[in-house]
Amino acid sequence: MKAGQLKYFLAAIISVVTWGFFSIPLRKIQHYPSDEILYYRIFTSLIFTWSYIALFRVKQVKSDLGYFYSLDKSGRKRIIILCLLSGVLISGNWFTYIYAVNNVNLKSAAFAYMVCPLITAFAGFLILKERLSMLKLIALGIASVSILILAQGSLRDVLWSVFVAALYSFFLIVQKVMSRMDKFNMLGLQLFIATVLMFPFFIYSFRSFPLDTYFWVDIVIIAIFFTIIPLYLSLYALIGMPSSTLGIIIYLNPIVAFAVAFFYFHEGISLHQLYAYSLLLAAVIVFNWNTIKEIFFKIPAPEFPEITP
Repeated sequence: MKAGQLKYFLAAIISVVTWGFFSIPLRKIQHYPSDEILYYRIFTSLIFTWSYIALFRVKQVKSDLGYFYSLDKSGRKRIIILCLLSGVLISGNWFTYIYAVNNVNLKSAAFAYMVCPLITAFAGFLILKERLSMLKLIALGIASVSILILAQGSLRDVLWSVFVAALYSFFLIVQKVMSRMDKFNMLGLQLFIATVLMFPFFIYSFRSFPLDTYFWVDIVIIAIFFTIIPLYLSLYALIGMPSSTLGIIIYLNPIVAFAVAFFYFHEGISLHQLYAYSLLLAAVIVFNWNTIKEIFFKIPAPEFPEITP
């Protein structure tokens, strides 16, 4: 691994593992409507993010504005469109995931983040022209087999999972395209766009202001530890790694989420699910084998033939 790349690899791992535990605080407030949880998650995250930006990141904001105004008209228009698109994609992903956890089932939400890496890897390959070695293609094949095994259940759950996954996959692709912008400032901007998008729906469906202290403690935990920190780490990881690599690391999310569902929520497990999740773990290891060897065994990565679209 090249010097300095380890921090991006660790950032990606921490972000996806953290999200694997998201169902724990989410299930504690599942008696609240999914849209209400989403609104207060976004609003609270916005307040914390922009407070931090105003206090500690004014210099980076000025730098981003300088870069934006240095672009020609078409360049500025492109940045604006990508920012709006990313806000729509992440808002949609959050809502559909919350709905899946609280109204479909936890395993279908976890399944979404099994489909997500495949979509992200292939989109990075086709759209961003990221190269894939033969070893990585083998890993994608292993992951595809595990998904086919798990897809033998409810078709509705599978289609719902694909929709959730596609939203986040294309969000990652958009972030990779906007590589020149400061990632934390981008997070603040995306949360602002999400707030603007969600506020009319919030006003329309407003019932009453939650007064339960436990609800707000849970929302703050979700905003800081399951929104701002992992989302920033995932955006930061994209600075130093291809979106396809981050996409495959996302496979750790459903593995952790599945473990939480089994050990913490005591949801049932079948033998074919156990096989499928074992294949997923194998896919993660194979896809990142060169990186793992360099980090843990100090063995330089061999050159594998790379395939480009």
